[in-house]
Amino acid sequence: MSVLPLYYALLIGLALPLGLYMGRALDTHRPSVMDRLFGPLESFLMRLAGVDRRLSMTWSAYLLAVLRLHLLLIGLAWLVFMDQGVLPLNPDGIPGMRWDTALHTAVSFATNTNQQHYSGQTQLSYLSQTLAIVTLQFLTPATGLAVLLAITRTLLRRPVATNAGGGVGNYYVDLTRIVVRVLLPLSLIVALILVWQGVPATYQGAQRVTMLDGGALQVIPRGPVAPMVAIKQLGTNGGGWYGPNSTVPLENPTGLSNLIETIALLLIPVASLIAVGVISGRRRLMMGIGVVMIAFSLLTTTMIVVSERLPNAALVGLAVADSPNLEGKELRFGSDLSALWGSWTTQTSNGSVNAMHDSFNPLGGLGLLMDMFVNVTFGGIGVGLIGYLLYLMLAAFIGSLMIGRAPELFGKPLETREMRWISLAILAQPLIILGSTAITVAFPTLAGNSNPGFHGLSQVLYEYTSAFANNGSGFEGLGDATPWWNLTCVVALAVGRFLPMLVPLAVAGWLAGKRTAPQGRGSLAMESGAFVGLTAGVIVIVNLLGFLPALVLGPIAEQLTLP
Repeated sequence: MSVLPLYYALLIGLALPLGLYMGRALDTHRPSVMDRLFGPLESFLMRLAGVDRRLSMTWSAYLLAVLRLHLLLIGLAWLVFMDQGVLPLNPDGIPGMRWDTALHTAVSFATNTNQQHYSGQTQLSYLSQTLAIVTLQFLTPATGLAVLLAITRTLLRRPVATNAGGGVGNYYVDLTRIVVRVLLPLSLIVALILVWQGVPATYQGAQRVTMLDGGALQVIPRGPVAPMVAIKQLGTNGGGWYGPNSTVPLENPTGLSNLIETIALLLIPVASLIAVGVISGRRRLMMGIGVVMIAFSLLTTTMIVVSERLPNAALVGLAVADSPNLEGKELRFGSDLSALWGSWTTQTSNGSVNAMHDSFNPLGGLGLLMDMFVNVTFGGIGVGLIGYLLYLMLAAFIGSLMIGRAPELFGKPLETREMRWISLAILAQPLIILGSTAITVAFPTLAGNSNPGFHGLSQVLYEYTSAFANNGSGFEGLGDATPWWNLTCVVALAVGRFLPMLVPLAVAGWLAGKRTAPQGRGSLAMESGAFVGLTAGVIVIVNLLGFLPALVLGPIAEQLTLP
């Protein structure tokens, strides 16, 4: 386990200064030196887009702005993917995508999921990869963080706003600030490091070389890979240039590149906790949330690492029977670094891989599924903390009743309207995932899974879980490039992205218009250790009740049947 403390220490050591920087750079209520540095460029972009940066939106206008932009982006990306065969920047002559695969790809990247039902280097042109994919990889994580900022201003900032019609900020200003001040500078740094380590960054076509052994011709796909890999990791995106993602040496060539890409998985989600603490003034609350997230992270990461140190049951009787499970893994990374990446990539909405998750031992696969069920162990940029706030709202409702008070959140009454939407946002996950899984496994011709029995169920369950959690990783071996998989996953992608992200914004807007009750000795202390524990318990209980039966029929049953 010696590698785990090092990676966690590096992560926290880098996230602390980044979080403090983000707290100052993204706070629209306090001027900073970053305003003078980035202000002229941001003003130019606002004028170019016709946006009045002085206008503050209501929560409903903010929500509609998010939906309008994403519908536009999905439509444009869909057209680019289908028509890439006749568009420029296509030196390898890649044809357009089938309509359903193009739609799935557009929705997948517009929801910060990057679930790929295609093989990147063979089915997307340079124009599709850079204009459509990379653009979405910047704008979608920025949107998640922008909505978190709006909720922070409305609900978390001290003192809480009391005007229902008051503004929550300007979505387009927030989006621009996040891209210009955070994502672009970090991506530039990481991309340069990756180019230094050997990741390609060129618009030339594939390289054709003659093999020394037999004179066969080998085609080596290239392209502007390094910039895409940088934002794929930093933006909790995960969609790789190459089909096998960061298992490919051209996408992840060295030990240093693997270290950088692994740390980048959690860097901004962890830093966002610190940034929200700085902006809102609720440092103790964010510290408590951080403790819960780190505890969940350590638990599942340890479980997955230990699982992958166990032998592979398929190798019983062979000379390597007692070695760690190295099936589907890069030997240059080994079992520990592969398991660590697998755990961290499913704790966020990243989903990139440096090993094949389908080859993990059953308990390792169980840990990956648990990460995505919880989906708030850091989670995606912005949306991870927003998702945690959903559970916090539910815990506040339960906790208030337990101490004999009317349900409240930060002194604001939680009433029927708020709880109805909070419950819907939480219960949509098991309804979509389990319902879609049940229908698909009932018709084997629809599933297209490569394994029978327990692991076959795990493959289907994993795919829908990954879609709803906006993760994007998969148990490979699933024949998912079909209209059934593409269209059903589109539903899971859209609901899993927008319902848990926008419901808390609406709840924050509703609560802002209510009178704040005075705090007294009987008030629910939301920054106390007891409430932190209550929230953690609610997260565990809700997910265990929803998914334990499916886990028993999938990875747990598979583990129990191993020799």
